[in-house]
Amino acid sequence: MRLPPFLTLTALEAAARHRSYSRAARELFVTHGAVSQQIRKLEDELGTKLFVRQGNAMVPTATGQRLADQVTAALATLRAAVDEARLAARGPLVISSSAAFASRWLVTRLERLARETDEPDLIVRAEDRVADLTTDGVDIALRFGLGAWPGVETATLMVERIFPVCSPDFLVRHPIREPRDLLDVPLLRHVGLPWSIWLTAMGVDEAPRQQGLGFEDTALMLDTAAHGVGVALARSGLAERDLREGRLVRPFSGEVAVETGNHFVWRADSPKLARILKLRDWFLAETAELRG
Repeated sequence: MRLPPFLTLTALEAAARHRSYSRAARELFVTHGAVSQQIRKLEDELGTKLFVRQGNAMVPTATGQRLADQVTAALATLRAAVDEARLAARGPLVISSSAAFASRWLVTRLERLARETDEPDLIVRAEDRVADLTTDGVDIALRFGLGAWPGVETATLMVERIFPVCSPDFLVRHPIREPRDLLDVPLLRHVGLPWSIWLTAMGVDEAPRQQGLGFEDTALMLDTAAHGVGVALARSGLAERDLREGRLVRPFSGEVAVETGNHFVWRADSPKLARILKLRDWFLAETAELRG
């Protein structure tokens, strides 16, 4: 048997609770006749009486009361689910970002981000792990990679370019005029980004003659370069602030585009989807020139 329409069940539940079709109708903002008609249809479908008149009251039969109790419990479950969804939709937006990207790129935009998106309730997590956006309470991830992750939606914020950077003082002490000059100065290395990528693209096939420090943390490598220890191979998105503030400089203009980039990642089934998409559009506008 098909499930009775929702209005029929709510009419039954309200009538049983009020012992009155009229009061049930007022609660549901329908007419007395509509409640009476819905209950009569249900009685015909079930083949049994659900209410009997006792004076001015409509009293549920044993079957009617049992059914009404089940509907009451079901409505309570639905209300709880709606309240939970409403609370989730209104909760803070949690953004997960790598520590390097948060400190080097995002931190310079947080005040404007909250103001221009009219989204004051933001929580930023700087963490060197990949948020799953399902069980960890994260709504948005700013990820670095190729941009293909299962089960999530992605929008590319910027495609990375790599190029050498050093401190102004280092450049004074080590005149560097062309890519080949880098073979004779300390080169700071990130374990995931070999210098050979850039050197080969610049037509330099020889190996560096000095072995510089190696790093797993990009932010630490850039800080070390800013202190004049050596030349670092920087990703454009992470070096932006240091270059703008003059802590780092580019000794020459040669750069190489790489396949990896920074991406805005979210789940399409998030209860906060409308707010997430507004934030996505802000990030895309903020990085439009970097993609170009």
